Amino acid sequence: MNIKLVGGAALGLATVLVLSSCGSGGSGGSGGDDQASGGGQVTLKMVAADYGSGPGKPDSGENFWKGVVDEFQAANPNIKVDVQVINWNDIDKQVATMIQNGQVPDILQTGGYSGFVNDGLLYKVDEVLSPEVSGDMLQKFSDFGKVDGTAYGIPFVSSARALFYNKDLFEKAGIAEPPKTWDELKADAEKLKKAGVTQPFGLPLGQEEAQAESFLWMLGNGGGYQDASGKWAINSPQNVETFTYMKGLVEAGLTTPNPGTKDRKTVWEDFGAGKVGMVNGGPMSIPIFDAAGLKNYGVAPIPGKAGPLDTTLGVMDWIMAFNKNGHAAEIKKFFDFFYTGSAAQKISDTYKLLPVTNGGIKKLEGDEKLKPFLDALPNASFYPFTDPKWEAVSAQVKQTIGGAVSDDPAKVLGDLQKTAEAAG
Repeated sequence: MNIKLVGGAALGLATVLVLSSCGSGGSGGSGGDDQASGGGQVTLKMVAADYGSGPGKPDSGENFWKGVVDEFQAANPNIKVDVQVINWNDIDKQVATMIQNGQVPDILQTGGYSGFVNDGLLYKVDEVLSPEVSGDMLQKFSDFGKVDGTAYGIPFVSSARALFYNKDLFEKAGIAEPPKTWDELKADAEKLKKAGVTQPFGLPLGQEEAQAESFLWMLGNGGGYQDASGKWAINSPQNVETFTYMKGLVEAGLTTPNPGTKDRKTVWEDFGAGKVGMVNGGPMSIPIFDAAGLKNYGVAPIPGKAGPLDTTLGVMDWIMAFNKNGHAAEIKKFFDFFYTGSAAQKISDTYKLLPVTNGGIKKLEGDEKLKPFLDALPNASFYPFTDPKWEAVSAQVKQTIGGAVSDDPAKVLGDLQKTAEAAG
């Protein structure tokens, strides 16, 4: 999940957020709505991230959205929804290019929204979502869709994180229970290595989602991307200590080899194949483990330096509506249909991601596999989504933070701190 940028996307997005407001304004809403009221057909252009295994696979984003759109269009024959599904690694870069070229979508579903707010590109949530649907949103999550008190981003799906551990490998290594502290994690990793486990701890710090894995480790030492006052603190003493510890694990051969080049899906597949003893993951990991045939695994709180985390990473992806082309009324119909119909349930069934509405959560209360993550949602910690610099910072984190476990942690984190302070 979440914002995925690669290559030169950080520069492209930062540039487009400056340029893209030209001609967009905030008043483009009337033309499309007038057309709808006259009875003509409206086409909504939507861009969405792919939560599945890629094009042509049964769980592909194309298949998922086709089902949603077919059902919606049957009920709303005057509204066509044209969905373009893009891989997580490419979506933000491609969207930045689209907007720079004036090809602004009506709807975007991805990992972040705040940069678009600054340029006046988005509808307010109350312009494109009914009050009944807004009122059913998880409050803590929907509050993060606000900038200066006004909501622009709508939570799309949510997730939480926990530690998965392979019970068979733990038994083989003589480990009775999952680790609660970093010292215990290292000791267990050493036992797993002696027992022949090639990756005692799975550590994905590649570009797909390095910002998430890093944040989980930061939380374990009282750190984070920002301090309590909202100032950037990427190179805080706590974070430097955290990555120094992680570097020690890597150098001792207790983790995924070359973590900075490994994406989470690869590491989760290795866990499913029985090659990894422990790994941080979420409910979206479960289908990967199930597909690999792994049954005997446990779920526990993520270990911290002094004890298990009393929080976890709460992840939200977002859906938003751009105002350039108008069509607010049609977008509202689509959003209301999505959240009140079967689509949100299908996301949980297909991808094991969690709903963002109270009604959706209630429907899943009986799912034992999801229960640890549903229970963790109220205590979740979040990325600094509402800081407009986050997109640029996140992009740079993904590209470089893996170097903190192979090079000098203080230097790598210091360079990221400079990026954060200069961004925007």
